[in-house]
Amino acid sequence: MKDAKGKIIVFSAPSGGGKTTIVKEILKSFPEIVFSISATTRPKREIEKEGLEYFFISESEFLKKIENNEFIEWEKFYDYYYGTYKSFVEENIDAGKPVLLELDVKGALTIKRLYPYAHLVYISPPSFEELVRRLRQRQTESESDFIKRIERAKMELSLKDKFDYVIENIKLDAAILEAKSLVRKILKENK
Repeated sequence: MKDAKGKIIVFSAPSGGGKTTIVKEILKSFPEIVFSISATTRPKREIEKEGLEYFFISESEFLKKIENNEFIEWEKFYDYYYGTYKSFVEENIDAGKPVLLELDVKGALTIKRLYPYAHLVYISPPSFEELVRRLRQRQTESESDFIKRIERAKMELSLKDKFDYVIENIKLDAAILEAKSLVRKILKENK
C-alpha cells in the first residue's frame, strides 16, 4: 500500500455509544476534515437524508459494487449491507485531505489492516447497562432488531482494546472535548 498524504481517522462504538453525536461535533469544529458517507441497503429513516447520513442503495446494486471491488470494507448485519466506498477515501487521502469514517468495530479493524497508519478511536459507553438503556430510549427499531443490537454490542465491547484510543462517554460534553483534543493532535502529527 502506498504512503498516503491525508490522514484517516475512524470513530467506532457499539450502537448507542454516542459516536454519531461526537462525530457531528468534530465535523463542525474541523471543516478541513472530509466525512466518508457509507452506503447501505437498509431503509431510510424519516429523519435521514440521502447522501447526508448514508447513500441508500438496493441490495442488488450493493452486491454488484462488492463484485466490482468498490468498497474498502463492507459488512452485512441486521439483514442489511453497509460499506465504505474505496474511491472516495483514496481520492481524498491522495489529495492530502484528512478523512473521518464512522464505522462499526469490524469495519474499523478492516480499515486498520488495510491502512496501518489509520487512527482508530473507540467511544466506550460507561457500562453495558447504560448502553442498553440508551438503545431502549431511542426506540428506532423492532424488539428483534433491538436484541440483535445488544448481542452485537457485547462483541464490539470485547474488541475495544484493539483500538489506538478509547474515549469513555460518561458525560457527552466531556467526551466531545476529549475527542476534539485528540483529533487536533492527530491532525498536527507529522506536519
